[in-house]
Amino acid sequence: MYSILDIETTGGKYNEEGITEIAIHRFDGHRVVDQFISLVNPEREIQPFVVNLTGINNKMLRTAPKFHEVAKRIVEITQDTVLVAHNAQFDYRILRTEFRRLGYNFERKTLCTVDLSKTLLPNAESYSLGKLVRSLGIAVSDRHRANGDALATLKLFKLLLTKDSDKSIIKTVIRKEAHGELSERQLDIVEQMPSETGIYYMHNKDGEIIYLAKSNNIKKRVNQHFTQDGNRARRLQKETKKVTFEKTGSELVAVLKEQEELRRNLPKFNTRSKQQLYSHIILAEENDQGYVCLQIDKATTEKKGVTTFNGIHSAENFLDRLTEEFILCPELNGLSKADVNGPGHNTEKCNGACLAKEPVEHYNARVESALKKYSLSGKSYVLIDKGREIGEHSAILIKNGIFKGLGYYDLNHQINNIHILESLITPMEGDKNTAHIIDSYLRKRKIIKKIELEV
Repeated sequence: MYSILDIETTGGKYNEEGITEIAIHRFDGHRVVDQFISLVNPEREIQPFVVNLTGINNKMLRTAPKFHEVAKRIVEITQDTVLVAHNAQFDYRILRTEFRRLGYNFERKTLCTVDLSKTLLPNAESYSLGKLVRSLGIAVSDRHRANGDALATLKLFKLLLTKDSDKSIIKTVIRKEAHGELSERQLDIVEQMPSETGIYYMHNKDGEIIYLAKSNNIKKRVNQHFTQDGNRARRLQKETKKVTFEKTGSELVAVLKEQEELRRNLPKFNTRSKQQLYSHIILAEENDQGYVCLQIDKATTEKKGVTTFNGIHSAENFLDRLTEEFILCPELNGLSKADVNGPGHNTEKCNGACLAKEPVEHYNARVESALKKYSLSGKSYVLIDKGREIGEHSAILIKNGIFKGLGYYDLNHQINNIHILESLITPMEGDKNTAHIIDSYLRKRKIIKKIELEV
């Protein structure tokens, strides 16, 4: 017996969502024998993007039953069934969270139609519910409403049951332990985790760190560890007896701490990172006329670039963007094959440096501005970013292009006094990889401030 389930939620922070609509069809493998469909008053605001997606708004839910009023019906209709949903881990987590708020431990085995579809329909272009059912010619209405999606999932599941001719796949997917189901000890661990940015550490019975990683949402990531399948995941789940964490506030601080602590601790379940995290560099070299040219090259131990990349395409995209932003010469930067007449020099993309028509000092000043904005090579800075709490900031110290460490401060005079600043900084080992991490981060994301130091 199966319960085909779909849930719509308010959206919002992980494990703080509320149910706004639920649809359950009790299915015996041949026909629907019972069903329950209802709006639910989540007793919290719905995120605007969810309102646009589902059409369900706060006004519609004011007179709807609250979850505790429909909980008994949900328990009854799902009793002795396997929950079936498209991305079952999400729906099951939401349902368990609502029951835990009532002090009830709701447990069912689950079956995910995404997992089944990937096995039984291996050539599908997409496994999102809408695109998948359309590609199969399955009629669907009321997308992103609980009953519309539940009926679509039901029709898809019927098709998958037909395709599973020897029944071996369904027997495999319905595991002895329900997919996404946590033990009481694991539930307690997850509940203690914050939904914030930082580093988490998984410990064995002896307290040794067996796995560590950074995350933008520690609670969500630890929960995923306890619900993943596979031999390695099960071994980690079995050996983990405690999880600790350290909030960082800043994602960049989290990445740098992760790099440092992986090097120091060498946890058994972390894969060993490559010795060099980047494959390509940008060189800055003067040509015969004195113009500074930016050129992409493969990274070697002998060559010192002004910035680094983990692939040639990302290097090309960045150099193209930099050239356009600072009106540099595509020809000098190796991005075009201009003919002898220099066809680019009369356009907005080039001021004629490729034909020596622009003063060298003017051109090179723009190159210097570009490198100052996007490269830390040889320079000394304090990078200011988010702290762990309101009023606090993180500080990342770089001297002569080398990462020296990081810390936190809450008063401006602490950051303006280099001696106080250095006393607040926790020293860490900087190398080419940490320089690559910082440069890559600054190209893609914004920090609060970058202060240049006189060293």
